[in-house]
Formats: sequence, C-alpha cells, structure tokens
Amino acid sequence: MDNSRFSDTYRKMRRAQPLASLRVRAAAGNPRRGWLTAGQQTVPVALGRGGIIANKRESDGGTPKGTFLPKRLWWRADRHQRPQTFLPVRAIRPDDAWCEDPASRHYNRPMKLGRNDHGDRLRRDDHLYDFIIEIDHNTSPRVAGRGSAVFLHLARPNFLPTAGCVSMTRSAMLQLLRRIGPRTKIIIG
Repeated sequence: MDNSRFSDTYRKMRRAQPLASLRVRAAAGNPRRGWLTAGQQTVPVALGRGGIIANKRESDGGTPKGTFLPKRLWWRADRHQRPQTFLPVRAIRPDDAWCEDPASRHYNRPMKLGRNDHGDRLRRDDHLYDFIIEIDHNTSPRVAGRGSAVFLHLARPNFLPTAGCVSMTRSAMLQLLRRIGPRTKIIIG
C-alpha cells in the first residue's frame, strides 16, 4: 500500500468511533451456535460445546456469560496483512502460547513455550487462531480453575463448537475488527 492510501485509511479510522458494545447470544434450539450483533450487523457464531454458562470452570466447554472488554488482537502476520482495528495488535510468534494450567502462576496469561512444552499454542497449523481477540475473562483477579483462553477467533468448518470461545468466519472477524476498540463491551448471554 502506498503512503497516500495508508494515510487516507488511517484518517478515516481516526474519525470513526469504535462500537460501545456488541452482544453474543445463543441461537434458539441450539446452545452451541449463536449470533453476534455489532451495531446493525448480526453474524452467526459458534459457541462452546457447553453453551453459554454463568459459572465457568476450566475444561467445561462453556462460553462464559458476562460483560467483558477486549484487551488486544493477536494475529498471524505470516498469513495475513495487519487488519484495521482500534485494538492494540500483536503478531503471533512461533513460541507464543496461553497457560491453561490452574496450578501455574502463569494461569490464564500468555507465555512462551519451548518445542516440547505443553500449553495452548497460539500459532496453529489450522486457521482458527489466525486472528484472536483476547478478552478480559478471569483476569482481574485471576481465579484458578475459573476458565482460561477464552477468545473471539475464527470458526471451524460448519461452525463446530469451541472449547468455550466465540468463533466466526474470517470476513465477519475482519468487519468486527474495524469496529471494535478497548472500551467496547462484549456482552455474552
């Protein structure tokens, strides 16, 4: 992109305002599927295999009910151009992971992994984590066992359920990223 096009895009984004809120709700008759409404746009999403639940626990497969804020976007710079967004952005590196071990002092935080270490690697062979919106679920305070690695990310084919995240198509994610900011409330449930 030449500098003049980049400058025009940047000026337009600066004039635009991020969404105040967006809502995620379960679909009627199928708690593993849902709808994300952002302004006038509603898109289908996949939810956790346990549906939306109020009392989230580690490995229960539930998508946590509540109001959350996005913290940052993690993205695969080796696969995609940096998307337009109001969020802080970080490229995913090969050793980036997320700690899901409630006994660890790094629980529900990003971490670095060696080749033989265990954890939820953010750099995956599939495309689910090509774009990850990190949210503030179970962060302040972090409570061991109350759930970790709850993200908004890309969906599996046929919107198969997640382990507790909210997932969507790539085109829906890119549209959402252009409209979401650090103060956008994500209301789930």
